[in-house]
Amino acid sequence: MPGTTHWVLGVDSGGSGVRVAITRADGSGGPGAVADDRPVPTRERGIDAAALLDRVLPRVAGLLREVAADSLAAACVGAAGMASLGDDLRAALPAALEDAFGVRALALAGDAVTAYAGALGLSPGVVVAAGTGLIALGTSGESWRRADGWGHLLGDAGGGAWIGRAGLEAAMRAHDGRAGGSAALLACAQQRFGPAAALPSVVYPRTDRPAVLASFAPDVAQCAAQDPVASEILRQAAQHILESAAAARPQLPGETRVGLAGGLFKMGEPLLGPLRDQAEWLLPDAALVPAAGDPLDGALLIARALHEGGLTLPADGVLLHTVLR
Repeated sequence: MPGTTHWVLGVDSGGSGVRVAITRADGSGGPGAVADDRPVPTRERGIDAAALLDRVLPRVAGLLREVAADSLAAACVGAAGMASLGDDLRAALPAALEDAFGVRALALAGDAVTAYAGALGLSPGVVVAAGTGLIALGTSGESWRRADGWGHLLGDAGGGAWIGRAGLEAAMRAHDGRAGGSAALLACAQQRFGPAAALPSVVYPRTDRPAVLASFAPDVAQCAAQDPVASEILRQAAQHILESAAAARPQLPGETRVGLAGGLFKMGEPLLGPLRDQAEWLLPDAALVPAAGDPLDGALLIARALHEGGLTLPADGVLLHTVLR
Protein backbone atom coordinates (compact mmCIF):
# COMPACT_ATOMS: atom_id res chain seq x y z
CA MET A 1 0.00 0.00 0.00
CA PRO A 2 1.42 3.42 -0.96
CA GLY A 3 2.66 5.33 2.05
CA THR A 4 2.88 2.24 4.28
CA THR A 5 5.92 2.16 6.53
CA HIS A 6 7.56 -1.24 6.78
CA TRP A 7 9.65 -2.05 9.84
CA VAL A 8 12.41 -4.61 10.26
CA LEU A 9 13.93 -6.14 13.38
CA GLY A 10 17.52 -6.73 14.43
CA VAL A 11 18.56 -8.85 17.43
CA ASP A 12 22.07 -9.26 18.83
CA SER A 13 22.44 -12.02 21.43
CA GLY A 14 25.76 -12.68 23.14
CA GLY A 15 27.60 -13.12 26.38
CA SER A 16 26.56 -9.75 27.77
CA GLY A 17 22.84 -10.18 27.06
CA VAL A 18 20.44 -9.33 24.25
CA ARG A 19 19.98 -6.08 22.30
CA VAL A 20 16.96 -5.40 20.13
CA ALA A 21 16.19 -2.63 17.63
CA ILE A 22 13.74 -1.89 14.83
CA THR A 23 14.23 0.42 11.90
CA ARG A 24 12.33 1.45 8.81
CA ALA A 25 12.92 -0.91 5.93
CA ASP A 26 14.11 2.01 3.77
CA GLY A 27 16.94 2.62 6.25
CA SER A 28 15.64 5.99 7.43
CA GLY A 29 15.94 5.11 11.10
CA GLY A 30 13.79 4.23 14.06
CA PRO A 31 13.72 4.29 17.85
CA GLY A 32 16.85 3.46 19.83
CA ALA A 33 17.89 -0.04 20.81
CA VAL A 34 16.70 -1.68 24.01
CA ALA A 35 18.59 -4.31 25.97
CA ASP A 36 18.25 -7.17 28.42
CA ASP A 37 21.46 -7.89 30.32
CA ARG A 38 20.60 -11.57 30.90
CA PRO A 39 22.57 -13.81 28.51
CA VAL A 40 20.50 -16.52 26.85
CA PRO A 41 21.36 -19.93 28.36
CA THR A 42 22.46 -23.00 26.44
CA ARG A 43 20.62 -26.27 27.09
CA GLU A 44 20.43 -29.76 25.58
CA ARG A 45 19.33 -28.51 22.13
CA GLY A 46 21.75 -25.59 22.14
CA ILE A 47 20.80 -21.95 22.60
CA ASP A 48 17.44 -21.88 24.37
CA ALA A 49 14.85 -20.46 21.96
CA ALA A 50 12.22 -20.01 24.68
CA ALA A 51 14.60 -17.94 26.79
CA LEU A 52 15.59 -15.81 23.79
CA LEU A 53 11.94 -15.18 22.92
CA ASP A 54 11.24 -14.28 26.55
CA ARG A 55 13.78 -11.48 26.26
CA VAL A 56 12.93 -10.38 22.72
CA LEU A 57 9.14 -10.49 22.28
CA PRO A 58 8.10 -7.97 24.96
CA ARG A 59 10.81 -5.54 23.91
CA VAL A 60 9.85 -5.73 20.26
CA ALA A 61 6.20 -5.21 21.18
CA GLY A 62 7.19 -2.11 23.13
CA LEU A 63 9.20 -0.71 20.23
CA LEU A 64 6.33 -1.31 17.80
CA ARG A 65 3.90 0.48 20.13
CA GLU A 66 6.34 3.38 20.22
CA VAL A 67 6.09 3.78 16.43
CA ALA A 68 2.38 2.90 16.22
CA ALA A 69 3.00 -0.30 14.25
CA ASP A 70 1.94 -3.88 14.84
CA SER A 71 3.98 -5.97 12.40
CA LEU A 72 7.45 -6.51 10.99
CA ALA A 73 8.37 -7.08 7.36
CA ALA A 74 11.62 -8.93 8.10
CA ALA A 75 13.98 -9.80 10.93
CA CYS A 76 17.53 -10.92 11.56
CA VAL A 77 18.54 -12.64 14.78
CA GLY A 78 22.28 -12.78 15.36
CA ALA A 79 23.49 -15.03 18.16
CA ALA A 80 26.84 -16.17 19.50
CA GLY A 81 27.12 -19.89 18.84
CA MET A 82 24.42 -19.98 16.16
CA ALA A 83 26.51 -22.16 13.84
CA SER A 84 27.03 -25.04 16.28
CA LEU A 85 24.31 -24.42 18.91
CA GLY A 86 21.47 -22.96 16.85
CA ASP A 87 19.22 -26.00 16.27
CA ASP A 88 16.54 -24.88 18.74
CA LEU A 89 16.57 -21.35 17.34
CA ARG A 90 16.24 -22.57 13.76
CA ALA A 91 13.36 -24.85 14.77
CA ALA A 92 11.37 -22.41 16.92
CA LEU A 93 12.01 -18.82 15.86
CA PRO A 94 10.44 -18.71 12.37
CA ALA A 95 6.95 -19.69 13.58
CA ALA A 96 7.22 -17.72 16.81
CA LEU A 97 8.17 -14.44 15.11
CA GLU A 98 5.56 -14.95 12.40
CA ASP A 99 2.84 -15.57 15.00
CA ALA A 100 3.86 -12.60 17.12
CA PHE A 101 4.65 -9.96 14.49
CA GLY A 102 3.86 -11.38 11.06
CA VAL A 103 7.53 -11.90 10.16
CA ARG A 104 7.70 -13.79 6.86
CA ALA A 105 11.35 -13.13 5.98
CA LEU A 106 13.82 -14.17 8.67
CA ALA A 107 17.60 -14.52 8.82
CA LEU A 108 19.27 -16.46 11.63
CA ALA A 109 22.96 -15.63 11.75
CA GLY A 110 26.04 -16.30 13.77
CA ASP A 111 27.30 -13.24 15.61
CA ALA A 112 30.37 -13.28 13.37
CA VAL A 113 28.09 -12.78 10.35
CA THR A 114 26.26 -9.83 11.93
CA ALA A 115 29.64 -8.43 12.99
CA TYR A 116 30.76 -8.80 9.37
CA ALA A 117 27.70 -6.96 8.05
CA GLY A 118 28.06 -4.26 10.68
CA ALA A 119 31.72 -3.77 9.83
CA LEU A 120 31.80 -4.04 6.01
CA GLY A 121 28.15 -4.12 4.97
CA LEU A 122 27.33 -6.63 2.23
CA SER A 123 30.55 -6.19 0.26
CA PRO A 124 33.31 -8.82 -0.08
CA GLY A 125 36.24 -8.80 2.31
CA VAL A 126 37.32 -10.09 5.71
CA VAL A 127 36.24 -9.15 9.21
CA VAL A 128 38.10 -10.03 12.39
CA ALA A 129 35.67 -9.97 15.30
CA ALA A 130 37.71 -9.80 18.49
CA GLY A 131 36.63 -9.41 22.09
CA THR A 132 37.06 -12.10 24.72
CA GLY A 133 37.46 -14.53 21.82
CA LEU A 134 38.43 -14.08 18.19
CA ILE A 135 37.10 -15.24 14.84
CA ALA A 136 37.89 -14.17 11.28
CA LEU A 137 35.24 -14.43 8.58
CA GLY A 138 35.67 -13.71 4.90
CA THR A 139 33.56 -13.92 1.78
CA SER A 140 33.69 -13.18 -1.90
CA GLY A 141 29.89 -13.31 -1.93
CA GLU A 142 29.75 -16.99 -2.87
CA SER A 143 30.69 -18.77 0.37
CA TRP A 144 32.12 -18.11 3.82
CA ARG A 145 35.71 -18.73 4.87
CA ARG A 146 36.22 -19.00 8.62
CA ALA A 147 39.37 -19.05 10.72
CA ASP A 148 39.55 -19.65 14.47
CA GLY A 149 36.70 -18.89 16.85
CA TRP A 150 37.36 -22.25 18.55
CA GLY A 151 37.22 -21.03 22.14
CA HIS A 152 39.86 -20.18 24.70
CA LEU A 153 41.13 -23.76 25.13
CA LEU A 154 41.51 -24.64 21.45
CA GLY A 155 42.04 -21.28 19.77
CA ASP A 156 40.81 -17.69 19.81
CA ALA A 157 44.47 -16.80 19.33
CA GLY A 158 45.12 -13.10 19.77
CA GLY A 159 41.78 -12.44 21.47
CA GLY A 160 41.22 -10.90 24.88
CA ALA A 161 41.36 -14.17 26.82
CA TRP A 162 44.52 -15.19 24.95
CA ILE A 163 46.22 -11.87 25.76
CA GLY A 164 45.10 -11.98 29.38
CA ARG A 165 46.27 -15.56 29.87
CA ALA A 166 49.68 -14.76 28.33
CA GLY A 167 49.97 -11.75 30.62
CA LEU A 168 49.11 -13.77 33.72
CA GLU A 169 51.59 -16.48 32.72
CA ALA A 170 54.30 -13.80 32.52
CA ALA A 171 53.21 -12.53 35.92
CA MET A 172 53.53 -16.01 37.44
CA ARG A 173 56.95 -16.44 35.84
CA ALA A 174 58.06 -13.26 37.58
CA HIS A 175 56.56 -14.51 40.85
CA ASP A 176 58.61 -17.71 40.56
CA GLY A 177 61.77 -16.01 39.30
CA ARG A 178 61.64 -17.88 35.97
CA ALA A 179 62.87 -16.45 32.69
CA GLY A 180 60.31 -14.56 30.62
CA GLY A 181 58.58 -13.02 33.59
CA SER A 182 57.36 -9.46 33.98
CA ALA A 183 57.48 -7.61 37.26
CA ALA A 184 55.13 -4.99 35.86
CA LEU A 185 52.51 -7.58 34.94
CA LEU A 186 52.95 -9.29 38.30
CA ALA A 187 52.18 -6.02 40.06
CA CYS A 188 49.09 -5.51 37.89
CA ALA A 189 47.91 -9.08 38.47
CA GLN A 190 48.20 -8.77 42.23
CA GLN A 191 46.40 -5.45 42.18
CA ARG A 192 43.53 -6.94 40.17
CA PHE A 193 43.28 -10.47 41.59
CA GLY A 194 45.15 -10.52 44.90
CA PRO A 195 48.24 -12.51 45.94
CA ALA A 196 49.90 -14.35 43.06
CA ALA A 197 50.04 -17.68 44.87
CA ALA A 198 46.25 -17.63 45.17
CA LEU A 199 45.64 -16.84 41.49
CA PRO A 200 44.80 -20.45 40.48
CA SER A 201 41.99 -20.54 43.03
CA VAL A 202 40.68 -17.27 41.58
CA VAL A 203 40.74 -18.37 37.94
CA TYR A 204 40.21 -22.13 37.70
CA PRO A 205 36.84 -22.54 39.46
CA ARG A 206 35.17 -19.77 37.48
CA THR A 207 32.55 -20.80 34.92
CA ASP A 208 33.24 -17.50 33.12
CA ARG A 209 36.99 -18.19 32.91
CA PRO A 210 37.47 -16.67 29.43
CA ALA A 211 35.99 -13.38 30.62
CA VAL A 212 38.18 -13.44 33.74
CA LEU A 213 41.28 -13.96 31.62
CA ALA A 214 40.20 -11.24 29.18
CA SER A 215 39.74 -8.79 32.03
CA PHE A 216 43.56 -8.72 32.32
CA ALA A 217 44.12 -7.77 28.66
CA PRO A 218 43.79 -4.01 29.34
CA ASP A 219 46.54 -4.35 31.97
CA VAL A 220 48.81 -5.92 29.36
CA ALA A 221 48.08 -3.03 27.01
CA GLN A 222 48.73 -0.49 29.76
CA CYS A 223 52.13 -2.04 30.51
CA ALA A 224 53.18 -2.42 26.88
CA ALA A 225 54.71 1.04 26.46
CA GLN A 226 57.29 0.41 29.19
CA ASP A 227 57.46 -3.37 29.57
CA PRO A 228 59.08 -5.47 26.81
CA VAL A 229 57.28 -8.66 27.87
CA ALA A 230 53.85 -7.04 27.61
CA SER A 231 54.84 -5.43 24.32
CA GLU A 232 55.88 -8.83 22.92
CA ILE A 233 52.57 -10.38 23.98
CA LEU A 234 50.69 -7.78 21.95
CA ARG A 235 53.05 -8.26 19.00
CA GLN A 236 52.28 -11.98 19.06
CA ALA A 237 48.54 -11.24 19.40
CA ALA A 238 48.71 -9.00 16.34
CA GLN A 239 50.51 -11.75 14.43
CA HIS A 240 47.76 -14.25 15.32
CA ILE A 241 45.05 -11.77 14.27
CA LEU A 242 46.69 -11.18 10.89
CA GLU A 243 47.24 -14.91 10.34
CA SER A 244 43.54 -15.59 10.98
CA ALA A 245 42.56 -12.77 8.62
CA ALA A 246 44.88 -14.21 5.95
CA ALA A 247 43.36 -17.70 6.39
CA ALA A 248 39.82 -16.35 6.00
CA ARG A 249 40.67 -14.08 3.09
CA PRO A 250 38.73 -14.89 -0.09
CA GLN A 251 40.22 -14.80 -3.56
CA LEU A 252 39.48 -11.25 -4.71
CA PRO A 253 41.07 -9.03 -7.33
CA GLY A 254 42.95 -6.03 -6.01
CA GLU A 255 43.10 -4.81 -2.45
CA THR A 256 41.00 -6.59 0.21
CA ARG A 257 39.33 -4.65 2.98
CA VAL A 258 39.84 -6.17 6.43
CA GLY A 259 37.41 -4.83 9.02
CA LEU A 260 38.49 -4.75 12.66
CA ALA A 261 35.38 -5.31 14.78
CA GLY A 262 34.88 -5.80 18.49
CA GLY A 263 35.95 -4.38 21.80
CA LEU A 264 39.52 -5.70 21.68
CA PHE A 265 40.55 -3.05 19.18
CA LYS A 266 39.46 -0.30 21.56
CA MET A 267 42.76 -0.79 23.38
CA GLY A 268 44.19 1.36 20.59
CA GLU A 269 47.82 1.80 19.62
CA PRO A 270 49.35 -0.89 21.86
CA LEU A 271 47.61 -3.41 19.57
CA LEU A 272 46.90 -1.40 16.41
CA GLY A 273 50.56 -0.38 16.06
CA PRO A 274 51.83 -3.99 15.90
CA LEU A 275 48.98 -4.83 13.52
CA ARG A 276 50.02 -2.12 11.08
CA ASP A 277 53.72 -2.97 11.46
CA GLN A 278 53.23 -6.65 10.52
CA ALA A 279 50.39 -6.35 7.99
CA GLU A 280 52.71 -5.58 5.08
CA TRP A 281 54.19 -9.09 5.03
CA LEU A 282 51.52 -11.15 6.85
CA LEU A 283 48.53 -9.66 5.00
CA PRO A 284 49.80 -7.96 1.81
CA ASP A 285 47.47 -6.08 -0.53
CA ALA A 286 44.94 -5.53 2.24
CA ALA A 287 43.60 -2.42 3.95
CA LEU A 288 42.85 -2.56 7.69
CA VAL A 289 39.71 -0.51 8.34
CA PRO A 290 37.71 0.21 11.50
CA ALA A 291 34.26 -1.34 11.67
CA ALA A 292 31.54 0.92 10.30
CA GLY A 293 29.04 -0.42 12.85
CA ASP A 294 28.45 -3.14 15.41
CA PRO A 295 26.65 -6.52 15.20
CA LEU A 296 23.23 -4.98 15.91
CA ASP A 297 23.77 -2.60 13.00
CA GLY A 298 24.68 -5.64 10.93
CA ALA A 299 21.52 -7.50 11.94
CA LEU A 300 19.38 -4.53 10.92
CA LEU A 301 21.22 -4.26 7.59
CA ILE A 302 20.69 -7.96 6.87
CA ALA A 303 16.98 -7.66 7.75
CA ARG A 304 16.57 -4.68 5.39
CA ALA A 305 18.40 -6.48 2.58
CA LEU A 306 16.28 -9.59 3.10
CA HIS A 307 13.09 -7.52 2.87
CA GLU A 308 14.30 -5.82 -0.31
CA GLY A 309 15.50 -9.06 -1.91
CA GLY A 310 19.06 -7.76 -2.01
CA LEU A 311 20.86 -9.99 0.52
CA THR A 312 24.15 -10.87 -1.18
CA LEU A 313 25.90 -12.49 1.77
CA PRO A 314 26.02 -16.29 1.31
CA ALA A 315 23.21 -18.15 3.08
CA ASP A 316 24.77 -21.51 3.92
CA GLY A 317 22.18 -22.78 6.37
CA VAL A 318 24.64 -22.69 9.27
CA LEU A 319 26.42 -19.35 9.63
CA LEU A 320 23.50 -17.68 7.84
CA HIS A 321 20.12 -19.39 7.59
CA THR A 322 17.22 -17.67 5.83
CA VAL A 323 13.50 -18.48 5.99
CA LEU A 324 11.06 -16.96 3.48
CA ARG A 325 7.39 -17.79 4.06
